[in-house]
Amino acid sequence: MSENQQSKSSDEKAISPRPKRSRRKLRRRAIVLGIWTATLAIVVLGVASWVGLKAADVKSELQAATALLPSLKKELAGNDAVAATATVESLVEHTQAARDAANDPVWKATALLPWVGPNLQAAAEVAISADDVARLGAAPLVRAFQSLDWKSLAPSAEGMDLAPLQTAGPKVQSAAHAVRESSRRLNNIETENLLPQVSEPLIDARDQLSALQKDLDSAADAARIAPVLLGAESPKRYLLLVQNNAESRATGGIPGALAVLHVDKGHLKLESQTSATALGSFVPPVQIDAEQQAIYTPRVGRFMQDVNLTPDFPTTAKTARTMWEKNSGEQLDGVLSLDPVALSFILEATGPVEITDPIVQQIGSSLPSQLNSKNVVQTLLSDAYAKIEEPKLQDVYFAAAAKEIFGALSSGKTDPKQLMDALSKGVEEHRILLWSNSTAEQETLGRYPLGGMISGPAISPAQFGIYFNDGTGAKMDYWMKRTVQVVKDCTRDGYREVAVKVTSTNTAPTDAATSLPTYVTGDGAFGVPAGAVQTNVVAYGPVQANIDTVVRDGVKIPFAAQQHSQRGVGSTTIRLGPGESTTLEFNFGHIVQHSEPEIAVTPTTQRVKDVVLTARASACE
Repeated sequence: MSENQQSKSSDEKAISPRPKRSRRKLRRRAIVLGIWTATLAIVVLGVASWVGLKAADVKSELQAATALLPSLKKELAGNDAVAATATVESLVEHTQAARDAANDPVWKATALLPWVGPNLQAAAEVAISADDVARLGAAPLVRAFQSLDWKSLAPSAEGMDLAPLQTAGPKVQSAAHAVRESSRRLNNIETENLLPQVSEPLIDARDQLSALQKDLDSAADAARIAPVLLGAESPKRYLLLVQNNAESRATGGIPGALAVLHVDKGHLKLESQTSATALGSFVPPVQIDAEQQAIYTPRVGRFMQDVNLTPDFPTTAKTARTMWEKNSGEQLDGVLSLDPVALSFILEATGPVEITDPIVQQIGSSLPSQLNSKNVVQTLLSDAYAKIEEPKLQDVYFAAAAKEIFGALSSGKTDPKQLMDALSKGVEEHRILLWSNSTAEQETLGRYPLGGMISGPAISPAQFGIYFNDGTGAKMDYWMKRTVQVVKDCTRDGYREVAVKVTSTNTAPTDAATSLPTYVTGDGAFGVPAGAVQTNVVAYGPVQANIDTVVRDGVKIPFAAQQHSQRGVGSTTIRLGPGESTTLEFNFGHIVQHSEPEIAVTPTTQRVKDVVLTARASACE
């Protein structure tokens, strides 16, 4: 064979087709790859379908649990422990089912994958938290609720059975802890990159848990401290201040009637009744801090009638307790304050009371023999002055009325739910205030409106305060009607600006100077014409805020600018004759807080809802 032939044969061999064996091998590989691809697709679709089914289970079970909450609230409010127990059992069944679905092995494995994983993890956390809240929060609470005999918690001649409340305390605290931990877990989840279907329920759950946490923390504190305050461990003695809104002070009115309230295992008894006038003047005055002395003068520590010129109740209470000790030598455990409007709330629960003392009946012969929730405010704040001319006899009548109402409280005939509602309403309107000489007890009280503080955890970040102090030296505030409203809320140069409008009207009759008793009008004793009302209006802004201007009826006026606990304070004085009205506008600036404004006001003879109007905020000009 020639050399050319060999080369040709070699080339042909090089380009000849591969053997059949190689082609079959490639086909087999392709088939295997196809099978694996199809299998993987089936697995992925199966996992997706399975996770989708579990997600649907989580959603439906949580929705079912949520749907039970209104019924549970209604049953608890209606004191139906049996129905509440059944409802919470169903609640736990649904949350447990949601938790089981989110704990499925396939779900947990898929949660490790990128992108989809964080969404599944977040959904699982919501399910787990819901179950924790149901099992560790709602269930123990309902069991504690079931163990309470609410009738035994109402005051009676034998006192209160405080043992069930003490027993419930640890259960409520445990429930509060469970909710707090669940809230913390959900708050740690980043929501920015989550799907809306996951992030929106998560954010809603956060908000609900936050509100629930506050309620449970309050309930836990109440269950822990209430038995102690009510004398479960040892008798307590409190100075009782009955504030008279007819002569306004920042926390309500002058503390005209005084008494010692003795509490032993829930049994209430009034002792040592007297009047603020009887204590006289304290020289030198009881010392208060320099900031408050600059705003309210040393009168706060000189006269019992002026201890509450300041809106800070702990200052009022400590000063009043010191005065009582200096006058009587008694060291009391705390100070309790309430006003006639709060007494009207209590009378809704106790029912009417009769004035039974023959001497007091004679003193108040022209007054109703029976005091009830409808007539007690007018009787104590207006009619008593018109019908009883002698101030000392007025004090006797006020003391008798307080004694009868507290006697009704201790009668055992009070509806416990109505009483709780009445007390809650009084605390909500800042008409009932309490201070304890115990540091630990006061630390707890200071976290709530009952403590009456102007700074601290009970004060909302953007709280404004409008307080009234009488400058007439008489009882004309019964005739004053007031409203308070936010009328501007805007931002300029990075700072917030808020304007609060205060409208005051003297509704006394035109001939008040002659038709009303001189004790009511003051008869010009302090330089205010009879029938007119002089009021020192004090406005507080949030922490670090300034009061830039005060405008009266459209015209800027001078005002005193001070500080109290880092809050800007502005004050001015108005005088109104019968039928006259005026408007003050306090303009606050340099506000760094961006939460919703809240307004605290001096409790007057009006309901607070009629004084604090809905905001009508305008934009910055």
